[in-house]
Amino acid sequence: MAITAQDVNKLRQETGAGMMDCKKALTEANGDFEAAKDILRKQGQKIASKRADNATSEGIVLTYVSEDGTNGKVIALACETEPVSKVEDFQNLAKAAMETAVSTNAASKEELLAASQADGRSLQDHITDLMGKIGEKIDVVSYETVSAEKVVNYNHSNGKLGVLVGLTNTNGAEVEEVGKDVAMQIAAMNPIAVDKDGVDAATVEREIEVGKEQARAEGKPEQMLEKIAQGKLNKFYKDNTLLNQDFVKDPSVSVAKLLDNTSKGMTVSEFKRIAIA
Repeated sequence: MAITAQDVNKLRQETGAGMMDCKKALTEANGDFEAAKDILRKQGQKIASKRADNATSEGIVLTYVSEDGTNGKVIALACETEPVSKVEDFQNLAKAAMETAVSTNAASKEELLAASQADGRSLQDHITDLMGKIGEKIDVVSYETVSAEKVVNYNHSNGKLGVLVGLTNTNGAEVEEVGKDVAMQIAAMNPIAVDKDGVDAATVEREIEVGKEQARAEGKPEQMLEKIAQGKLNKFYKDNTLLNQDFVKDPSVSVAKLLDNTSKGMTVSEFKRIAIA
């Protein structure tokens, strides 16, 4: 059957695929729109399979905080090359992913990818369709949520790093500014946990052993190694856990002290830092 320009344009509007790809799919499907959509999706699946092991070091990170300030979401949509990350279709896909996360309140990356969007496609299908059009790997590499008394977000200027920080015991104080400062601290200093209690046992054990080996190499007495290693571990906590770090804008106070000075007892309940690199 004859394939009209109107037919091609309709398929393009519904799938986002290129005009020539839509015309080819409709021709192969003898004008059957659903069959043509399947053909285009298979094209995306072939690209996804072929490029599955390719690195995705470019993309965009988006953050969102609910109107009541108690829930935040952060999504990293990655691709292979910087030019693709700037394409309108890719940017719109990232926004659609966030809209889907908000509307469905997806609890995990798997739930998010399976969730239906406004046009009925799952987010994963949307990604696959765009891979067929663009020709390179696209993936939601991270999706996290934070719920707290007060959630504050931060997006770095390069568009490839986002932070959510959850605050508790705010006591009704205005904490947006200090929350933003703490989120920027997390972006810059990349702490591994909120406090030392959040550091996993394997990391603690490794740091103690490294500390002992360093002291041994320096010729310290064997009976002193444990004490020296504990001292080095405390330094590790100070450098690598958020509340113990010196506040970047004022190193005379720790992040914990900064928060307590703002509102007595206020602290960080959790944070998420996502970067594409």
